[in-house]
Amino acid sequence: MPLRALMASDRVGRSVPLRTLRRPLPAELVDRDVHFAYPLPRMKSTEVIYGLHAVRAMLARHPDRISLVRIAARRDDPRTRAIEDLARQHGTPLERVEAEALERWAGEVAHQGVAAQVATLPPWSEDDLLAALEHNPNPLLLALDGVQDPHNVGACLRTADACGVLAVIVPRDRAAQLTPAARKVAAGAAETTPLVSVTNLVRTLKLLKEAGVWAFGADAEAPKRADEADFTGGAVLVLGAEGAGLRQLTRQTCDFLVRLPQLGAVESLNVSVAAGMLLYEAVRQRRK
Repeated sequence: MPLRALMASDRVGRSVPLRTLRRPLPAELVDRDVHFAYPLPRMKSTEVIYGLHAVRAMLARHPDRISLVRIAARRDDPRTRAIEDLARQHGTPLERVEAEALERWAGEVAHQGVAAQVATLPPWSEDDLLAALEHNPNPLLLALDGVQDPHNVGACLRTADACGVLAVIVPRDRAAQLTPAARKVAAGAAETTPLVSVTNLVRTLKLLKEAGVWAFGADAEAPKRADEADFTGGAVLVLGAEGAGLRQLTRQTCDFLVRLPQLGAVESLNVSVAAGMLLYEAVRQRRK
C-alpha cells in the first residue's frame, strides 16, 4: 500500500480532536506579530547575548527586553551603526567600551564587537506546546533527541524559523539548551521560534501523536526516503544526537522512519544540515 494511503487509514484510529487538549490558549496571549500563537511567560532573569545578527534582531523585535547595548569602541562599520541607530530609536541605553571590557562582560566568545543584556523568556513547557496546538491544527514541529552542541541547536532554530516551524523540542537533560552561543547562531530565530524543554521526549512525542501529529524519525537505514513520506499533515520531524542518532525508545515511538539519499562517500550529515533538508522537503510538499 502506498505510504500516503497507509497514513490516511491509520489516522482514523488514533487521531484525537484538538479541542480535547489541556489549557486552551487565552485570546489575549496570542502574539499577532509572528507566525505562531503562544502564551507569553513572565521574564525571570537576564543574560548577555552577543553577535551582530542576534543583537540587531532583538532590538528590532523586542527592544523592551533590552536593558543595555555595548559596542566595542573601535568598531565602526555599517552594521554596528545600524545597531546604534536602532538603540537610539528605541531609547535603549548604549555604551561604547574597550574590547577588553566587552570581552569581560560577554565572555571569551566571538561577540563581533557587540553584546546586549536582555530579559530572558523561559523556554516553553510541554503544556505551552499543547496549548499552542489549539491555534495550529496542522503544525510542523522539530524535535532534537539529545543534540549536545549549542551551535547545532542554534542552526536548527534558524532553519526552523525559515520553514515556519511552530516549535523546536529538546530534552531537558543531557542536551544543549538555549545558551548565548545557540542564540548567536540562531541569528534572531530564538526570539520567534520557541524552544520547548521537556522532561521526557518520548512522552511528549506520544502526547503529540494523541493530538493527531505524526512522528517521523530520521534514520540512515530507514526503508523510505524522505520524499516518499507524507509531511502534509501535522508532523514532528525527530533527529538524533551527533554521531549516536536516535535513541532506541525514541525510534520505536516514531510512526515512520525516513532517510535522506546518500550518493557520496560521507556516512552521515551534520544534524543541523539534515534537519534543514527534511524541513524543506516538508515545506515543498505543503506548498503543492
